[in-house]
Amino acid sequence: MTIPDTRTRNRLLLVLFIGVLMGALDIAIVGPALPAIQAGFGVDDRALAWVFTIYVLANLVGTPLMAKLSDRAGRRSIYVLDVALFAAGSLIVALSPTFGVLLVGRAIQGLGAGGIFPVASAVIGDTFPVEKRGSALGLIGAVFGIAFLIGPILGGVILLALNWHWLFLINLPIAAVLIVAALRLLPTTRPQEPRPFDWAGMIVLTALLTAMTYGMNQLDTANVRASLATPQVWGFLLLTVALVPVFVWTERRAVDPVLHLSLFTKRQMALVNLFAGLAGFAEAALVFVPALLVAAFAVSNSTASFMLLPVVLVMAIGSPLAGRTLDRTGSRTVVLIGTGVLAVGMLMVGLLPINMVLFYLAGALVGLGLSWLLGAPLRYIMLNEAPRSQRAASQAALALSTRVGQLAGGALVGAVAASMGGGVPGYQNAFAIIGGVSLAFAVLALALKSRSEELATVRRNEQAEATQSAT
Repeated sequence: MTIPDTRTRNRLLLVLFIGVLMGALDIAIVGPALPAIQAGFGVDDRALAWVFTIYVLANLVGTPLMAKLSDRAGRRSIYVLDVALFAAGSLIVALSPTFGVLLVGRAIQGLGAGGIFPVASAVIGDTFPVEKRGSALGLIGAVFGIAFLIGPILGGVILLALNWHWLFLINLPIAAVLIVAALRLLPTTRPQEPRPFDWAGMIVLTALLTAMTYGMNQLDTANVRASLATPQVWGFLLLTVALVPVFVWTERRAVDPVLHLSLFTKRQMALVNLFAGLAGFAEAALVFVPALLVAAFAVSNSTASFMLLPVVLVMAIGSPLAGRTLDRTGSRTVVLIGTGVLAVGMLMVGLLPINMVLFYLAGALVGLGLSWLLGAPLRYIMLNEAPRSQRAASQAALALSTRVGQLAGGALVGAVAASMGGGVPGYQNAFAIIGGVSLAFAVLALALKSRSEELATVRRNEQAEATQSAT
């Protein structure tokens, strides 16, 4: 495939950036609308939580599905499909006559959004030379920090001027512009010999992800031991464990697996998936920071949430910085620094007497460390390691590993905090554990490939693809 010129790449990157931002904003912007949705449909808090849960579950299922379809049918058609699904779901949510219809719309939104990020990352791998990929991925990775900074503010402004329906209707003109631009700019290459789709693997994976998400979401982090005894938790977690070997068996027999097992078994890829799990693990801990701040400084819940904004701002700034550093030094240096800085930030919160100065300093380190893991480096490694036919699927594998880490991290922090009596000591012990794990991963980062080894891998893959195209 011919690498486009710089101007075309920049226009393409803008299309990908806006698409990812649209999907990321929908997670952050919906928060201010929840009270109005609850009042409008007359549902309780448990039912209202499904507005988030069903979106996350559909997003999780949509990620490997859309990524695989992208590898098979071409980037452009699946990216357009993802944006169209997101828009259709937004319209259903905005016009929903019942709460059940609203949840259907949220599921369709999540399904489409699940494919936007991995397909965007794969397009960057297809169209950007290796020396420019890090910067492009860093810019895309910064989207999530930007979304969580402006999402609640934008949501509040729209609610003041209009009503909650417009939080979703606003997606329609943006999606229309994206579809037109994507049809003009995105590549259309596809495999020469289509193979049967791995429906069995997709069904088993969907069941596995559904059981895992539901079981983990039912955990009561304030009383993990008691909640583990309930069928809603142990039953679904047991089903998750049971489905893992079934999925492995299914994928080994598939002609074209939905997730090639090599994405998890090759040394470099296995390491990357471990680091993705760590990043998700640490990211989940941020959910509990407001509770720590309330206990430590006796501030209100809203004030504690606003105190997180500097952390998110550092993440938004750190991701492009990590991308530019990648292009100069390679991934091992960036991942090593990211995990090391993350470890220092977590250990400062966990081991030192907490005060405002220490919190903001440690928070900046945690935000910087996370941005140097979640943003570009791990996706960069996967793009370099995976063949073109598996680039989007490799991004999906990374997203799944991150999600597993998020679920496990949320459960562990809640369990440790509760077992230590809650309050400041409980949360500090949980953050200290995460800091210790991050420190161990900083040592593990030394096992990643050096810059020269990475470039040699890229050259081998490009030569293999050129030979395959010639034949």
